[in-house]
Amino acid sequence: MQAVNLTKTLVLSAVVALAAGCSTTSTTTDGGVAGAGNGTGTGGASSYGVSGGGVSGGAVVTAEDLKQLRTVFYFDFDKAVVRQDGFNDLEAHARYLSQNPSASVRLEGHADERGTREYNIALGERRAKSVERLLVVNGASASQVETVSYGEEKPAVLGHDAQSWSQNRRVELKYLSK
Repeated sequence: MQAVNLTKTLVLSAVVALAAGCSTTSTTTDGGVAGAGNGTGTGGASSYGVSGGGVSGGAVVTAEDLKQLRTVFYFDFDKAVVRQDGFNDLEAHARYLSQNPSASVRLEGHADERGTREYNIALGERRAKSVERLLVVNGASASQVETVSYGEEKPAVLGHDAQSWSQNRRVELKYLSK
């Protein structure tokens, strides 16, 4: 019962954050790392509705569109809450998954080197599950999403400073089949 209430609270929180984010511009923390190194632009619209790094509205999302979407989502220190700047891309990934039932993804959760190994594995798992919930709430089937946590074991950047740590606190979305 407590897990059901927690899930409802998290879903409601995501919806409220999404609604609040629709009228604001995104800001970054951790020295402007959001979106760094993920190969996505925030340029103008194209023929399939990409603007600001996401696919608009209820548009059909194609495999070609996926190349424009962010696949790395960053987190604040010791947090497992998806940042608002990733919502549009995650919604588009969810639409793609809902439109393509044979497609599947693996969500790889990561943490920086601070904390114990066990704590970081659990934190990476919470981060991956947070992204999974957002995908499922937006139309993906739970059977299409697999989560795994690497904790601190696979850093994106080697280093022992705030900039390195901010890039290691992430979830990577990897398509297993399209």
